[in-house]
Amino acid sequence: MSKESVVQQKPFAVTLDVGTSLLNKTGSWRSTRPVYVDRLPPCNNACPAGENIQAWLFEAEEGNYEAAWRKIMEENPFPSIMGRVCYQPCEKACNRVKLDESVGINSVERFLGDQAIKYDWKVAVGQPTGKRVLVVGAGPGGLAAAYHLRRFGHEVTVLEAASKAGGMLRWGIPKYRLPREKLNSEINRIEEMGVEIRLNSPVDDLKATMEEGGYDAAFIAVGAHTPKTLEIPISGNIPVIEGIKLLRDVELEQTRYMKGRVVVYGGGNTAMDVARSAKRLTGFTPRVIVRRARERMAAHEFEVHEALDEVVDILNLRTIKEIRGNTFVLEKMVADDAGRPFPTGQTEEIEGDLLVMALGQDSELAMLRNLPDIEINWGVVGVDKGMMTGHPGIFAGGDMVPSERTVTTAIGHGKKAARNIDAWLRGETYRVAEKHQLVTFEMLNSWYYSDAPRTIRPTLEVIRRQSGFAEVIGDLNEANALFEARRCMSCGNCFECDNCYGICPDNAITKLGQGKRFKFKYDYCKGCGMCATECPCGAIDIVPEEI
Repeated sequence: MSKESVVQQKPFAVTLDVGTSLLNKTGSWRSTRPVYVDRLPPCNNACPAGENIQAWLFEAEEGNYEAAWRKIMEENPFPSIMGRVCYQPCEKACNRVKLDESVGINSVERFLGDQAIKYDWKVAVGQPTGKRVLVVGAGPGGLAAAYHLRRFGHEVTVLEAASKAGGMLRWGIPKYRLPREKLNSEINRIEEMGVEIRLNSPVDDLKATMEEGGYDAAFIAVGAHTPKTLEIPISGNIPVIEGIKLLRDVELEQTRYMKGRVVVYGGGNTAMDVARSAKRLTGFTPRVIVRRARERMAAHEFEVHEALDEVVDILNLRTIKEIRGNTFVLEKMVADDAGRPFPTGQTEEIEGDLLVMALGQDSELAMLRNLPDIEINWGVVGVDKGMMTGHPGIFAGGDMVPSERTVTTAIGHGKKAARNIDAWLRGETYRVAEKHQLVTFEMLNSWYYSDAPRTIRPTLEVIRRQSGFAEVIGDLNEANALFEARRCMSCGNCFECDNCYGICPDNAITKLGQGKRFKFKYDYCKGCGMCATECPCGAIDIVPEEI
């Protein structure tokens, strides 16, 4: 018998090389495999300013307030302002609203903005590029553009026709909604970054101004400050004033003419602010005449509710047919299925001492008369997807372009324009990152999130609200701001809860360390899908196995 024949034979499994699939790897059994994904949270998707809301809430819930603020500042230079005046589309889109109530995103943003003012946090500017950009208009859109352009390193000059910066933030939003110390602080921060703001400097001819100043590009955001008019038959001497002028006079404290019973014509946010200001200045209950039904009003819902809380009388489906002395003849309207109002011929009468017309505003665009390649239709300027007009190097945004007319939208336009201006100045085209899949409530495991009632900001009692211009809505504090941020469900993005790691029956998941998430070991994963089933935030997808 040979020596080879007496060698003891080992069992089959023991002779296998460690690491081969025949020993203990199960990956070959799969028909599907799990993958980690990043999905688009609905709050981020709904924000007109393009904030990465989920990212800064993640920092805030850990108490990293400055880091959270800096994450906001990558997209929006006005968290303290936006925490007061934004109409909160992010909260309406929040998936948590289907569980209990939306996360108080706006409240936490305001808290972070106020923290930055309190501790004087600063933002660095980019390396100088040698390029000069002109911004026309120191409203939210223009200032946002100037801020981002400075972060890119460009020199920026802002020309503003008014005596103070802020645009409609200052002249259209009363102090009870936006205290001026907060507004001034966030504007001052932009000036401290090196942005030059020249006040009392209207632009008559944009082309000539650019040539004289040697500017390489321009962003125009002049807003809409010219009031729309409507002819009403008036017999007598009833005073008539435009809503936007009244709000400007309130800011300048020049309102001695505000006496008696005020009637406001219009159903937008300006009309609500005019009526609420009139309540404070006269003591009488103002009446707001609105052509449309309550649910069809142009004003944001919270504006209407706050006006009603302060005992403003809103008369819907009415128009002013004529005014005789102090008697306002109103015609009743009826709405069709599409919400369009139609006259009925029926009238009623109310008494008033002052009429305020708040029917909207248009933009003043005479400065563009020597730029024939800039398209203007129906009072708005045409722009491409990069916010550039028909004239190379001239960009526009805010109320003067076709869009929703809100502060948040204007800020988003300013950021978008700045990014495209920066690329244009470098001879490039700005490329927008592709959006991830939007995460829906059905992709989440809502059972994971325990009940956590929303923290409500304190509200000044109505009797005090009616008698002065103190801020109506109060602040969160450090304790409840932290709690409110923790109500975020991190929709569509891993927050390292360890559910997948703990539930995997094959130990096929590796922890990569804090902030680095996890990784699948596919050699050992059978594709059972338990990780995806147990993931609370919908950050794991099951896909067909690659062949």
